[in-house]
Amino acid sequence: MYKNIDELFINLSKSNFRSKFKLKEKDIEYINKNGLNKIEEHAYKFVRERLSNEIILNDGKQTPMRGHPVFISQHATATCCRNCLFQWHHIPPHKKLTEEEIKYIVSVIMEWIKREYDTKC
Repeated sequence: MYKNIDELFINLSKSNFRSKFKLKEKDIEYINKNGLNKIEEHAYKFVRERLSNEIILNDGKQTPMRGHPVFISQHATATCCRNCLFQWHHIPPHKKLTEEEIKYIVSVIMEWIKREYDTKC
């Protein structure tokens, strides 16, 4: 896990794949309608449901590429599957996520959303 989130975002920006993800107008409208607190609730729900188990049968395919600001952020921040979590954040696969790891993942997701939202508004 990164101790310095700015360092993480610098490294992510060097990836052509990760850096192509941006919030679209529809995502901004969704955030405006629901608020960041609700988006964070959704992030916790998605991480717990889709990433927290030790065995994920559809790992690598559990996070859609669009449809919710959290999904976009997960791809932008490499928090979309256990393989990406291991490769980018050094969180080992095949073990249940701890509450500390879940909080870290959500904080990364939300920081990206806030930064992206601030550039659009």
